[in-house]
Amino acid sequence: MFISNHATDTCNPGIMATGAINVVRGTKSSDEELFQIYSHSESIALVVDSPQFFNRLAESFISRINARFIVLLWGDKSSLNSKAVMDIPVYDYNDITELGRENRNALCYSSELFEQGQQGVFEAIGPEDVATLIYTSGTGGTPKGVMLTHRNLLHQINNLWDIVPAVPGDRFLSMLPPWHAYERSTEYFIFTHGIQQVYTTVKHLKADLQHHQPHYIISVPLVYETLYSSIQRQISASPPARKTVALALIKISLLFMEAKKIYEGTVLSNSPVKPSFIFYMFNYLRARIVAALLWPLHNLAKMLVYKKIHSSIGISKAGISGGGSLPMHVDKFFEAIGIKVQNGYGLTETSPVVAARRPFCNVLGTVGHPIKHTEIKIVDIETGEVLPDGSKGIVKIKGLPVMKGYYKNPSATNKALDLEGWFNTGDIGWIAPHHATGPSRKCGGMLVLEGRAKDTIVLTTGENVEPAELEEAASRSSLIDQIMVIGQDRRRLGAIIVPNNDEVVAAAKRKSSLDGNNGLAKDTVMSLLHAELKTWMAGCSFQIGPILVVDEPFTIDNGLMTPTMKIRRDKVAAKYQSEIEALYK
Repeated sequence: MFISNHATDTCNPGIMATGAINVVRGTKSSDEELFQIYSHSESIALVVDSPQFFNRLAESFISRINARFIVLLWGDKSSLNSKAVMDIPVYDYNDITELGRENRNALCYSSELFEQGQQGVFEAIGPEDVATLIYTSGTGGTPKGVMLTHRNLLHQINNLWDIVPAVPGDRFLSMLPPWHAYERSTEYFIFTHGIQQVYTTVKHLKADLQHHQPHYIISVPLVYETLYSSIQRQISASPPARKTVALALIKISLLFMEAKKIYEGTVLSNSPVKPSFIFYMFNYLRARIVAALLWPLHNLAKMLVYKKIHSSIGISKAGISGGGSLPMHVDKFFEAIGIKVQNGYGLTETSPVVAARRPFCNVLGTVGHPIKHTEIKIVDIETGEVLPDGSKGIVKIKGLPVMKGYYKNPSATNKALDLEGWFNTGDIGWIAPHHATGPSRKCGGMLVLEGRAKDTIVLTTGENVEPAELEEAASRSSLIDQIMVIGQDRRRLGAIIVPNNDEVVAAAKRKSSLDGNNGLAKDTVMSLLHAELKTWMAGCSFQIGPILVVDEPFTIDNGLMTPTMKIRRDKVAAKYQSEIEALYK
């Protein structure tokens, strides 16, 4: 059953409880994308959230599908396009509740018959039965429907409490799309534990935080970046004296936290070598002294600055971040002001949560330990051999949260899952080495992510971007020799461009943009390239923001291309790491 709405929490559990499979997508998706998913998933019915959305789909979508029936969650059936539903039964909320009442009575009657010795026939739902199909990014435009089972979803419900020890009466604030795997697993966990959930949007986030004072907030890194920027703007807008004091106290709190990490054993390190006892004790004592000296000022900051911030945004227990990497400066800031942010990790293919930082051991820079019934290993990119702790490689996952496979796509399933059940995430990371003593003694076994080996770029908004389409469009420009789209864990996309200098000069001549020495100014090159990107990428789903222009081409000889002439994204990103950092500042 295909669902395209913003109220999936209303109908998803009911559909899955019947043993049917739901296929969920948001209303912001294009009609063509919805049709492609409906057709590929072999859906037999449609659930929509409003007459307005139904009427949008009437001609381009509904007229092309073979639906046995349609469910309208909200609104009046009389508002629907009559031509589109001429031969299709339509049920609204009242119809569905009445059908449910009739079915309940029939079930009660069948129970009476069973007591009288007449056996009824019921088809049980098994743990390995598919509960939902969630479509994620594919390559070459081919959709990939992730098959998640009832066991996958129950694993999340039963084990997320270790990350979020919420109790009945706690209030969660969420602004994720309700069809997203991250939001769905959170919702099922919340409702199972008797917790209240409040939905909000970016527009109303600030007001809802202040009004509802949530104990927890569930969101992507961009939300925490937005809150950080908002707080910084408020501080900057304060009178000079107050601003100076606030910024000074925040710096002191940051230093206090760095000192605490040393003696608490939460300093992240990938070195398997145990530090010398004398060296550690020296740093331990120094950190203790520094922390003791800064503690009074840190407490003063709590009373003068942080108390006001807490009262304005709530989040009294923790903020849970997922769907991308949390910028370190944002992570450190919230730790310094006393707002706990727990970063986690997962993919749609893993239901999604596989690792997260725990409340009692919230080590910055990591995504924490694996959750129960989940194994994580790091393998060499080239050989596939398992690497020791501290070594960087491809992250692989095995356990109860791993999907059943991709629907009707055995080749993609076999590529992602090996015969032993290990799922290749395509992410690059390492596992923190174990140390019995020293400044990193509490970090052992935690996962650290450092980017993606596969091409998909994940923005801090949680959006997945396939760069190949954008690069192909941009490469049509005669001014661009080579281009690599960047933006992993950033707010927007950027690009590294190797220009065709001859064409750039010719274009500048046409625009009379050459300087007195027949040279090209940097601003002129940038302006020309931005104009080209805008022209050639007009029809793309995403646009390029900042660009880095480099003179050295990507070649096989300099290691920036593979023997099959594909750009080595990780090598290029590493080569220009400092320039990329400067680009996004």
